[in-house]
Amino acid sequence: MNKISTKLAASFIISFLIMDTLLMVYLHQTITHARVDEELDRLLKTGSNHRNVLEDNYTPTTLHHIILMESGGERDVAILDDAGNVMQHSLENEEVLAPYLKELKEEKPTKDMILPVDWKQSTYLVSVHPYQVAGNTGALVMLQSTIPIRQLVHRLNIHFILAGGGGIVILLVVYLLLSKWLTRPLIRMKEATEQISEGFYDVDLPNLSNDELGELAAAIRKLSTDLSRIKRERNEFLASVSHEMGTPLTYLIGYAKVAQRTELKDTERFNYLSIIEEEAERLKTLVKNLMDLSQMDEMTFTVTKSEFSSAGFIRDIVQLVQPSFDMKGITLQIEPFDDFTLVADRMRLEQIILNLLDNALHYSESGTPVTVRAFQDKKQAVLQVEDNGCGIPVENQQQIFEKLYRVEKSRSRSFGGAGLGLAIVKELTEAHGGRINVQSEPGKGSTFTIRL
Repeated sequence: MNKISTKLAASFIISFLIMDTLLMVYLHQTITHARVDEELDRLLKTGSNHRNVLEDNYTPTTLHHIILMESGGERDVAILDDAGNVMQHSLENEEVLAPYLKELKEEKPTKDMILPVDWKQSTYLVSVHPYQVAGNTGALVMLQSTIPIRQLVHRLNIHFILAGGGGIVILLVVYLLLSKWLTRPLIRMKEATEQISEGFYDVDLPNLSNDELGELAAAIRKLSTDLSRIKRERNEFLASVSHEMGTPLTYLIGYAKVAQRTELKDTERFNYLSIIEEEAERLKTLVKNLMDLSQMDEMTFTVTKSEFSSAGFIRDIVQLVQPSFDMKGITLQIEPFDDFTLVADRMRLEQIILNLLDNALHYSESGTPVTVRAFQDKKQAVLQVEDNGCGIPVENQQQIFEKLYRVEKSRSRSFGGAGLGLAIVKELTEAHGGRINVQSEPGKGSTFTIRL
């Protein structure tokens, strides 16, 4: 977080300094130029007034009066004759006029004008006002001291430096407050993610405002909850898998040792070998189902859709499982329906229906019917498997599609299920873009409905 704070501070300070510098330079130049322009305008107006008075009444008294008006101030005046010689002036030292007189003698002005001088380097701003009266010609030269302008610039520099320094101090205070407000929750979220990475999922994050930080905190809390649930489910899954694989392996080892006894009769040995074969098949089915689920979780299996007849598909499946239902005395029937075209992966869809029929076979009693239906509902293909078995309690109906979940764990071994069939059905159905639901009532049976 120190890096974020440093970047945040550097970004704010650099941005502020750039904007502040540009603004101050602009204001400084604007104020300075405005003051210079103001002084030049006033100088031109004053010089024009003196020239007008001189032309109206050209007498020694008028000359003396003009000189007297500009004496002892920041502005001075000099009156020149036609040859460019100084007749009278209010300056303490006439030599300051020398640079300007040389220029006036080389090019005599014919109208009021400002001499081009650099106020930063020159002592005066200079304006020239030619006059002509009763055959007498010459020029009235006004000189405005540049000291007030330089004093103004000096004061502006001091004020702008103080303003810039004060702005930086304020910016640092704002940065400290902002970084504290912004980075503190980020630090807490960083600590929370470190706890999650170490396996501690019970993190405590504040409920922040409804902004990006609040959304990030909510996402971390959700991640923590999901990881905690996944870890719990993984542990339960591993425990269930260990149990499910351990039981047939125990039977295999036990009955294999018994079958090795030399004193056994052939009928007994054959019986034990049959049990070994049955448990091996059970173990093989369990491993296959686990591999199927693993591929589904990793999305490494494919669904290749094609078009095929629904009537032929249902008929083929029923013929495949009919012997198993006949052996248990369960009636497997197809409810009559109009044939329609199914668009699905035939092999995967067959796996779905076979799992549902296998589930119905295990949980139905002898003498009860199992019905298979297929029909169209608007643009959806609907497949149903209905049994009259033991049923599923309402509180368990949403959990039966979870891996290794069984409603009656105490009876699972006798029913031969590992709790993977319905999980596979759900994954395959969703891979087709469909959904599955169940309607069930304990003691009356269940109906599984697939919509594609």
